[in-house]
Amino acid sequence: MSGYCDLILKNVSVPSGIVVDISIKDGIVVHSGSSGRAGEIIDCKGLCVLPGAIDMHVHMRGGKEQSSKETWETGTKSALAGGVTHVVDQPNCIPPVTDAFSFESRLAEAKEQVFCNFSINASVMEGADLPGMHRAGAAAFGEIFAAPSSYGEGVPEKFLGQAFREIEKIGGLATVHAETVTEGIDDSLSAHNRLRSPEGEALEVSKVIKIAPENLRLHFCHLSCPESVNLVSGKNTFEVMPHHLLLSTGMFDDLDTFAKVNPPVRDEETRHELWRYWDRIDVLASDHAPHTIADKSAEFSCAPSGIPGVGTMIPLFLALVYREEISIQSLIDKTTVNPARILHMNCAGFEPGMRGDFAIYPKTAEIIDPERLHSLAGWTPYEGMEGVFPEKTILGGDVVYSDGEFFRGNPRWIPGDGYIG
Repeated sequence: MSGYCDLILKNVSVPSGIVVDISIKDGIVVHSGSSGRAGEIIDCKGLCVLPGAIDMHVHMRGGKEQSSKETWETGTKSALAGGVTHVVDQPNCIPPVTDAFSFESRLAEAKEQVFCNFSINASVMEGADLPGMHRAGAAAFGEIFAAPSSYGEGVPEKFLGQAFREIEKIGGLATVHAETVTEGIDDSLSAHNRLRSPEGEALEVSKVIKIAPENLRLHFCHLSCPESVNLVSGKNTFEVMPHHLLLSTGMFDDLDTFAKVNPPVRDEETRHELWRYWDRIDVLASDHAPHTIADKSAEFSCAPSGIPGVGTMIPLFLALVYREEISIQSLIDKTTVNPARILHMNCAGFEPGMRGDFAIYPKTAEIIDPERLHSLAGWTPYEGMEGVFPEKTILGGDVVYSDGEFFRGNPRWIPGDGYIG
């Protein structure tokens, strides 16, 4: 290749099996093949190179009320150290993102702190200015709470139908948190699983599909059981989280609040059955929802739901690739290609025109230790499991993480397709 590039990754083994040099200029891959000259050259021989992942479901917390749990800086550093170069923030923060003003405020806070690319979703609740947030650059609408969860109230069914029609009209993407919550005392993991049952989740998925307009772009968040997955077909899409594929109630004491999450971690049989649908899963996302150790140490009924995960998602599943339990292409599809397609955004990848975001991994796994993670949460439910963590992460052709050290680079806000500037 002729010409001068910013960065060349040499000897990259791509999923097809061939070895190429990846040339990056102005943040974009410009050539895949033989290489020319560059400001920086990284030899990737003997290493694994993946495109930077999009985690399309994170809660970056921040603000005056929640910065003890996570900030945009710590959350996006955690992302980079886990091979994620683009995060999509959910709007049920404090205060929630309900209009163009609150959207701009959230955006300004993020721009000051982020270390990776980011997008921000818009809340759907009565009184929210959906068109205004669409024009302001919201990536999607939701997660829309069909049942109450941490920092999010359930949306009444009548209003949900109205909101769906409005989102359809403006061409937006509706992302739905589908659960049915029954009455009872939520005092253990088994009770939490019973009150937010697989059957109730599937019932709500079915209701949402029935009231959704024909041309609505509809995406289901964190489906946790086969009953729900079996209902999603056609143009609708869905995501599954690592904790529903890798964790089960039997791995924890029944009073362990650190495994409390919505939808709940299920029993081992349900977890095992969910794996049978791996090839049908559109998106693997973390639902990164950090709470401090003090928060989670409360009595079970008072402890908040949610677990951190943006920094461990790719490492956990790359370890499964190394054990030949899943294919590397399936992991790339679920964490890079499909999220970008669903969000109408350019993804990272090996071909010219794709974003020049990559993570470079060793060929060996390590035991996950919360002391080596970067989230303010300070803990992980995956402690003791195997993960493969990147040695370097590249954002737009710049090395922004290397052997535990972070560099700011040039992180960008990536708005949704309704943005008018």
